[in-house]
Amino acid sequence: MTSQVSSPAEQADGAVVGEQRKAAGVKDVRRLDRVIIRFAGDSGDGMQLTGDRFTSETASFGNDLSTLPNFPAEIRAPAGTLPGVSSFQLHFADHDILTPGDAPNVLVAMNPAALKANVGDLPRGAEIIVNTDEFTKRAMQKVGYGTNPLEDGSLDGYQLHPVPLTTLTVEALKDFDLSRKEAERSKNMFALGLLSWMYHRPTEGTERFLQSKFAKKPDIAAANIAAFRAGWNFGETTEDFAVSYEVEPAAKAFPVGTYRNISGNLALAYGLIAASRQADLPLFLGSYPITPASDILHELSRHKNFGVRTFQAEDEIAGIGAALGAAFGGSLAVTTTSGPGVALKSETIGLAVSLELPLLVVDIQRGGPSTGLPTKTEQADLLQAMFGRNGEAPVPIVAPRTSADCFGAALEAARIALTYRTPVFLLSDGYLANGSEPWRIPELEELPDLTMQFAQGPNHTLEDGTETFWPYKRDPHTLARPWAIPGTPGLEHRIGGIEKQDGTGNISYDPANHDFMVRTRQAKIDGIDVPDIEVDDPADARVLVLGWGSTYGPITAAVRRLRTAGLPVAQAHLRHVNPFPRNLGEVLARFDRVVIPEMNLGQLATLIRAKYLVDAQSYTQVNGMPFKAEQLAAALKEAIDG
Repeated sequence: MTSQVSSPAEQADGAVVGEQRKAAGVKDVRRLDRVIIRFAGDSGDGMQLTGDRFTSETASFGNDLSTLPNFPAEIRAPAGTLPGVSSFQLHFADHDILTPGDAPNVLVAMNPAALKANVGDLPRGAEIIVNTDEFTKRAMQKVGYGTNPLEDGSLDGYQLHPVPLTTLTVEALKDFDLSRKEAERSKNMFALGLLSWMYHRPTEGTERFLQSKFAKKPDIAAANIAAFRAGWNFGETTEDFAVSYEVEPAAKAFPVGTYRNISGNLALAYGLIAASRQADLPLFLGSYPITPASDILHELSRHKNFGVRTFQAEDEIAGIGAALGAAFGGSLAVTTTSGPGVALKSETIGLAVSLELPLLVVDIQRGGPSTGLPTKTEQADLLQAMFGRNGEAPVPIVAPRTSADCFGAALEAARIALTYRTPVFLLSDGYLANGSEPWRIPELEELPDLTMQFAQGPNHTLEDGTETFWPYKRDPHTLARPWAIPGTPGLEHRIGGIEKQDGTGNISYDPANHDFMVRTRQAKIDGIDVPDIEVDDPADARVLVLGWGSTYGPITAAVRRLRTAGLPVAQAHLRHVNPFPRNLGEVLARFDRVVIPEMNLGQLATLIRAKYLVDAQSYTQVNGMPFKAEQLAAALKEAIDG
């Protein structure tokens, strides 16, 4: 939150006006430039839905925003326990922002566990809205509270708003034919209504959403809408909330266009559909459900009208096997997974390298190793994507930087796969996948042309003059082999994982041929045309911060803080991790020090050191959460001062 300092005379005048407004029953409205709100409760309290609805209304209002959903991996952790706490953080502002925020200004805690799990993140003076109905002796003891934190003075440093949310919700729904348990389920809508009043959020969209969501259960829809309105009215009438807040739309933050709120997985799904349309190819997804990638499968399955076919396989290996078969048959083929699934798919990815067929391998990274932290975020699959196959099996890697950028990254991955006939890794992560932000819907003419030509007939003439088809006769510019649709007369050729003879594609154990094919496949990847990396360096800095993937938001926010404080620092961010941009070596050589923040133990730093012999300094984090801007700013300041 922001505050302004006024003179004593202005304060006195303001006090008089405030008393007049209070006497007239009119509540104060304060203007803020940004707010960070966190909804927290039990896994069954609907915090993700509540946060999502507040986010949607905030997006429709025109604020810039960034979100951080955070929930347990268990399907249903024990109620009222710390492991069962689910939260949703939203940062919205009247200007351009980049992260979900470091610390919430407002915490909505639905039970003692939610309070205890999140109060440590709050700055002093933050507002806490608690559901007092849940603060029973048993519930507090379950999470280690010896005394009631609402009464023992431990929260004196915060603005505490004790609200009996459950009781008020049940009272608001007393005229509905619902049991008490059924009525209590709407308390999240009561809380949403209250917060919507506090921050002047639109309400029409949420009411339409509830009517649509419960269209087959009109009584439940009406009850939720009634609870939502009751929460709004409670804020308007209760004396405990004497102030509401306004955050103006971020009119200057966005270029002209049509915008919508979008999550990373949804943007990625739309990007895949757009790529298939721009390539004029059917889209095939072979996938096995896995957190946090499953939403892509769910979304694509809704779009059969765009020529999308989705296949939910019995396991990861079958999923990618079906996708590779679809690529052989002429589809834009995709398989989606997370780190454990990539391990299972590795042999088939190697087969795709050998067959030189376009295949998109979408890895939504999560904490590992093994099952690890399914609902938490990490960037630790980079080296697996680079080297996690037997033999020399190079694969290009594209990494989106924001949730909205997942759309463009999908198009870019498809461009590379189709142009160079190769599998391509698209490395997103849980932070981007589940987070959301405004996205400008592109115009059709802004999308790249991805159309390509299948092989149509013979492409090689033998010494005796006979015309034939060679499946591994390459394009001299891209080194891509022809893509021949099976069943095309005259284009019959061998397929399989054993080494191919250059040109003919026949099985070959010849040492010289194998050496040539290995080096040619590597040269094809090394020769992929990717844009030069851009450097943001307004003040001839000596320190460069280099990032990749989802660290873009926290890094940029930290760099802004340092520059505001007068410290020179440059920034560059990689979208293409394999191959690296051709000018990367020259860029790195311009700086005295290179710092690489990563949500792993230094995997990009390892690659940079090996390729460019640069003594890059790692700054790493593997706690399942994204970097905080203030934390990064402090680390970068040490690098600058050092």
